[in-house]
Amino acid sequence: MNIHEYQAKELFTQYGVATPKGQAADSAAEALEAAKALGTNDLVVKAQVHAGGRGKGTFKNGFQGGVHLADSPEKAQELASQMIGQVLVTHQTGEEGKLVRKVLIAESVDIAEEYYFAILMDRATERPSIIASSEGGVDIEEVAASHPEKIFKEAVHPALGLQQFQARKLASQLGFKGAQIRAASKLFMAMYELFISCDCSMVEVNPLVLTKDGDVLALDAKFNFDDNALYRHPAIAAMRDPEEEDPREVEASKFDLNYIGLDGNIGCMVNGAGLAMSTMDIIKHSGGDPANFLDVGGGASEDQVKEAFRILCGDPKVEAILVNIFGGIMQCDVIAQGIINAAKTVDLNIPLIVRLEGTNVEQGRALLNESGLALITAEDLGDAARKAVEAVNNAA
Repeated sequence: MNIHEYQAKELFTQYGVATPKGQAADSAAEALEAAKALGTNDLVVKAQVHAGGRGKGTFKNGFQGGVHLADSPEKAQELASQMIGQVLVTHQTGEEGKLVRKVLIAESVDIAEEYYFAILMDRATERPSIIASSEGGVDIEEVAASHPEKIFKEAVHPALGLQQFQARKLASQLGFKGAQIRAASKLFMAMYELFISCDCSMVEVNPLVLTKDGDVLALDAKFNFDDNALYRHPAIAAMRDPEEEDPREVEASKFDLNYIGLDGNIGCMVNGAGLAMSTMDIIKHSGGDPANFLDVGGGASEDQVKEAFRILCGDPKVEAILVNIFGGIMQCDVIAQGIINAAKTVDLNIPLIVRLEGTNVEQGRALLNESGLALITAEDLGDAARKAVEAVNNAA
């Protein structure tokens, strides 16, 4: 799960991470009031969407940039009116862009230096890892490619946590001096406490800044949370903005289905994450393109199967559906009945390829054969993938 910048700054304030004051607004009038409440004319207005590159983005109404400085509350109001309700296109949104529903009105700061700081889970070492760079405000991938010597990494012991000496070491490597090292170390320690306490999978600050007054501040933030741990954090779960997510994924989450949308045209419904990955791979190997990753789980109910099928049929990109089920805990007759019930509720006008194997497979196949559905059966996974690709190609 991701959150907006204004929500990230609320967490920063809660955990003592130094950051400029700010307030979200969903109208120009609210933006004016938020700007006045800050009590300064040094302001910045930021479009709130789940995408990077906002400052260099372009609105479809022609307005340039999703981040602007303002020298008065009235100017902040004017800028907000040009952003809210408009679609912002950045290098991360794709051509369709994202609708801006809120802006963040915050204090602007006089920046002396910019840095990059992130904490993430390193699967190779199975522990949290900090990545920092003296080159902030740009894509970290660019820095890694052109100036790898400016990237510093620090592994954190999962039981001991981030130690003071590690925080001071990082601050020194980044070039902080004297009192700046103490301020940066304090921010790093608070950031790590936030990361662990909130079950984050990533916290990225780009840029982390040193102001001309000597303050070290987290100027921008991107968060990812471990979805499996959100039940422990109802306040954070409430920050979810479904408007920023793929509506197919939002719908799937309501039924505890593991769904990720892709750009292909062969819809997949599979039980088990490993089998789902294998199914997508063999579709590609056969010359096709999967439209999604969809794992209904090892013990999905008939209703879950029906909802999964409905989501696939509702995707206009999908030109064929491949159902690949290996019945262990999951029973093939349950899957078959779910497919039959789902087909009765949707207008199935695309090829349906079904491969069933495992528990109650004969009962499942019998149910499908007697259903009257126009479907294509397959003997094994390779056969299913080839038939799905052929069905799409023949339709074209």
